[in-house]
Amino acid sequence: MSTRVLRVVHVDTERGWRGGERQAFWLAERLMWKGHHSVMAVRPGEPLAKRAEGASIPIIPLSPFGEMDILAALSLRRAIVREDADIVHAHTGHAVALAALATIGTRARMVLTRRVSFPLKRNPASLWKYARADAMIAVCRATADALVASGIESARITVAYSGVDLTRVIPPASAETLASLGVKTGAPLVVMVAALVGHKDPLTFVRAMEVVRRRVPNVQALMVGEGDLRPDVKREIAMLGLGDTVHLAGYRTDADSLMSVADVVALSSSDDGIGGVVIDAMSFGKPVAATAAGGIPEAVVNDETGLLVPIGDVTALGNAIARLLADQELAARLGANGIRRAPLFSIDNTVDRTLEVYERVLDTRPR
Repeated sequence: MSTRVLRVVHVDTERGWRGGERQAFWLAERLMWKGHHSVMAVRPGEPLAKRAEGASIPIIPLSPFGEMDILAALSLRRAIVREDADIVHAHTGHAVALAALATIGTRARMVLTRRVSFPLKRNPASLWKYARADAMIAVCRATADALVASGIESARITVAYSGVDLTRVIPPASAETLASLGVKTGAPLVVMVAALVGHKDPLTFVRAMEVVRRRVPNVQALMVGEGDLRPDVKREIAMLGLGDTVHLAGYRTDADSLMSVADVVALSSSDDGIGGVVIDAMSFGKPVAATAAGGIPEAVVNDETGLLVPIGDVTALGNAIARLLADQELAARLGANGIRRAPLFSIDNTVDRTLEVYERVLDTRPR
């Protein structure tokens, strides 16, 4: 690999802090540690901007009204020229449009990361912005397959699994923290960390917990995350009489700490990329019960590091969770196997693979 110093502008204007923002931050930070120059185009005041500032990563304030905000794209273009960027890396769908517009007429090469496994939209704007990319990074093979099915040439796609920081020390959530969220002391605990949005299918998790409660009456569950389905989730919890069982924690900055004290980590997605939380769970030695959605089966090996069930199958998910709670020997075996498997998904591997993509597109740039 070349030893040249690269100048990279990362674009992520999402609000909040989810898996994609964490990946973008870790990538920018570690590129900087390797001696490259990283700058992040982000919304000021949002968690990603604050994390970048805390890590001394320069930021470009960018607050677009939408993905085709021409003024925001012009502002980003000025920053790209000013930074003399080699690479502009778009980390979200909206960022792809902004980067596609902003790189027109510049020397920068455009790279994008696709984190979900559903097909691309086929409208002209979507087709145009993805055609502008010099290379695409898919966070799992399922995502790469979805891109190919959407008409993207496989030669333009590289799989670079989302990674986790295996060196971080995660303090376990205290009993006081759990109690403040409504969790009963000493009860078996199931934690799901996921935005309350359609493709995470939180209603399936709530309904699965009714199945679990029939077999493990004192079970407790935490749903960590926010989203537009929160009212529906609350109604479902009330309708099923699960108010003393399933607790909505909302957006939390200590999601890892909450997962680290779980007996089971669950994920009920109907569609997903690699499912970063299941990688976190494996690195913490926690058994996983999840749907076999998107790239999740690429991370979780069924009956080895977790139990996988069909998408949307409430009974199967509930039974899988209950089985892991009841069979401590099985849970311990899956958790130990997860720890051994987690290094395959180290963030350092993600960074190295991404650098290979950067170098390849730069080597094809006209001199």
